Amino acid sequence: MWTKTWAVGPLCGLTVLIGAAVPAGAGDAQATYPAMAPIGQYLMASPADEIALARSAAPVSIAGDADVLTLGAHGYETAAKGKNGFVCMVWRSWTAGFDDPEFWNPKLRAPICLNAAAARSVLPVYLERTMWVLAGVSKTDMIARTRAAVAAKTFTLPAPGAMSYMMSKQGYLGDAAGHWHPHLMFFLARTDGGAWGANLGGSPVITAQDDSDPTTTFFVLVPKWSDESPAITDKH
Repeated sequence: MWTKTWAVGPLCGLTVLIGAAVPAGAGDAQATYPAMAPIGQYLMASPADEIALARSAAPVSIAGDADVLTLGAHGYETAAKGKNGFVCMVWRSWTAGFDDPEFWNPKLRAPICLNAAAARSVLPVYLERTMWVLAGVSKTDMIARTRAAVAAKTFTLPAPGAMSYMMSKQGYLGDAAGHWHPHLMFFLARTDGGAWGANLGGSPVITAQDDSDPTTTFFVLVPKWSDESPAITDKH
C-alpha cells in the first residue's frame, strides 16, 4: 500500500477528470461497463511498464525527477523516489464521475504528473477512492459516502497552485475519448469558468465541474505530446 505521509481526508471534491472535458462527438463508447472487472484487469503487466507510462505524462525535465506510484492489488506503492515534488502515476477509470458509463472500464489508463500542491490536496482524494474500490465498496456506497461528506462540508479543496500534466501519447482515456489531446489541468475551488473564457469557441481552455462537487478543473490544451512530437488537433 502507498505509505506516503500525506493525510487522506473524507472523499469530497474529486472532479470528473476523465471524459467530462471530451467534446460531444469525440467518439462513441463501444462497450458498457456495469460492474467492476476482476482487479487483475486494472493492473499492468509489470511495474516497469507502469513506471514508463506514468513518466510519459510530462516532459522528461519534470517526470524524470518525480516520485512514481504504481498500482498493485493492495493500493498504490512508491516505485521510484524523486526530488522535485511532482508525483507521476497512472489513474484508472474510477476517477470518472459516478454516472460515467466508463467508470469501470478496465482498459482506461490516464498517465498524470501532479505538482506538489496537487499531490498534497488532489491526490489523496483519488487514493481514498482507490482504496474503496479495492475494498469492494459498491458504487452506491461510494456515492452515499461522497454525499455525506458534501453535506458535512468536509470538503477537500485543491491547494493554491494545484495543477497537473497529462501529455502522454500512450494514455488511453476511455472508449469515447481514446488518446484525446495533450493538456494541462488546473484545480481550483469552485469558480466561474466564464471568467477564464472556458468552453468558448476557439478557446483552448475547457472546464469541468459537477453540481455536487465544490471544485472546478480547467483543462488547457497544448500543441505537443510529452516527447515533443506535435499533436494533431483537427480530429479532436
